[in-house]
Amino acid sequence: MRLPVLAICLSAFAGLLAAGPVAAQTAAPVAAPVALRVGVIPVVGAAPIFVANGEGWLKAAGLTPTFTTFESGPNMIQALASGTIDVYVAGVAPLAVARTKGIDVRVVAATAIEEMVFVAGPKLAPYFAGGVDKAEAFRQFKAKEGRSARLATQPLGSVPNTTLQYWLWQVAKTDKANADVVAMGIDATQQAMLAGAVDGASIREPALTIVQMRNPGITLIATGGEMFPDQPGTVVAVSGAFADKNPAAVESLVASVIRATALLKSDPARAAIPVEAALGKGITDVATIQKALTSPAAKFTADPRAIVAATKAMQAYQVSIGALDKDVPLDGLFDARYYEKATAQ
Repeated sequence: MRLPVLAICLSAFAGLLAAGPVAAQTAAPVAAPVALRVGVIPVVGAAPIFVANGEGWLKAAGLTPTFTTFESGPNMIQALASGTIDVYVAGVAPLAVARTKGIDVRVVAATAIEEMVFVAGPKLAPYFAGGVDKAEAFRQFKAKEGRSARLATQPLGSVPNTTLQYWLWQVAKTDKANADVVAMGIDATQQAMLAGAVDGASIREPALTIVQMRNPGITLIATGGEMFPDQPGTVVAVSGAFADKNPAAVESLVASVIRATALLKSDPARAAIPVEAALGKGITDVATIQKALTSPAAKFTADPRAIVAATKAMQAYQVSIGALDKDVPLDGLFDARYYEKATAQ
């Protein structure tokens, strides 16, 4: 159910007051309008770009964005390589793969950390009751059900896939005979959980809120921090060609993301309106999105420097599972100059 008009107005007024201190972070408009072709994953981790667009801050900075939705980061890399998008808003892990293939892409801002959580469906969840050892829960499930647990996630090389495998094999110490990792798209994962086609999944908001509202038997088993400490999540990255040609546009983009991140923390009710417009698709509402924005799986940060160490750790693990051929130096991947300049202002 959408918020009453009066509530929206009051929320917007409060948001204006809350957003005041960060207004100075918005860079001066670029000299001429710049087209901004944005590829994005439809998840709450991408909320800062939706807020920046919905609040009109990108337009005010001289940017004219168009959005293309993708099911996973690895799928988006192809569009980045072909030059059909300028901005990548998705998980950081596939970008390391992209750099091994000679694709010049630079992370200019983070958006969220510890997004991915693990949920168990009604058949698997009872095996975790009472704080039982996670590996033992999967063992008991197979012993009683006569099959290994089917766990949905996104393709190999993505943050969801890497996070799930790390939690299963390194943290929970699950026997690989007791769990099958099944790769599928984001929407397919959500539907598979609701239909009972899989027993568990690594998901993020708003899927977490949506599936639990529709089926209370779906249980949160592990938070993002438990699955992968300081888990790096969604980032804003730009192609090297676009950054070199439009440095002022990138600065304005980063400044708008910083401002949006502040609003998400200070006034989630106001921020939920543009996020719902981007993610809702007529299947959810503002109240649901606001709940998702304040859940344990929603931790927003714009500082790209905050995820460098965790990204190195994740990359090392990707090598161990075959998602990467070898470690890739991250020196050129993170470009914090735009963030530092925007926050200095």
